[in-house]
Amino acid sequence: MFEFEEAKVPLHDLVEITPGPSGSLLDRLGDDPDGIPVVSPADITDRHQVNPRNLRRLPRKDAEKLRRYALREGDIVVVRQGALGRLAHIAHNQETWLYNSSCIRLRPDGLRVLPEYLTLYLMFPPVQELLLSRAVPGTVQSLNSEILGELPVVLLPSSRQRQLAEVAANIDELAQAHRSTLDHLEMLKISVVSNYLGTETGT
Repeated sequence: MFEFEEAKVPLHDLVEITPGPSGSLLDRLGDDPDGIPVVSPADITDRHQVNPRNLRRLPRKDAEKLRRYALREGDIVVVRQGALGRLAHIAHNQETWLYNSSCIRLRPDGLRVLPEYLTLYLMFPPVQELLLSRAVPGTVQSLNSEILGELPVVLLPSSRQRQLAEVAANIDELAQAHRSTLDHLEMLKISVVSNYLGTETGT
């Protein structure tokens, strides 16, 4: 059982918390390839990344008015309505993107907490359970800035944070290599079946 006795630091002491803009400010979302991508809960994967395939975009002129919601590398986008518990760590190539009203942006204070460490902490199952237990009940459960801000965080020394982040990154790299191998083997199996069937049917 994970214990929180040593979790003395509330999240709001470690990050800047900014809820997404009102939906009315994003009413011109579309598929314009020159627009600025807007992250929604549906774009956040189980691997805590943003899937860029189906991102909708806001015209640049409209996005200029929402610069305070622009994302930076190291930000963490947390779903606050709907698929609670989903979160994504923002990469360098996603800077200047926006996020919608169903999300909250956490901007870590890099002098106190590494974004990679905080992402790992927030996705840790016992922490997720604690967070969800505090969600506002209703037809659709939700989180708000206050609930997120009061979440207790176990703040390891910087060296330990960095060590954990490096170990986790190595594991992710290994997992990706295995996934690639499995995909290749699956394609090989399909090719073998196709060859056998082709031989038998004379095609």
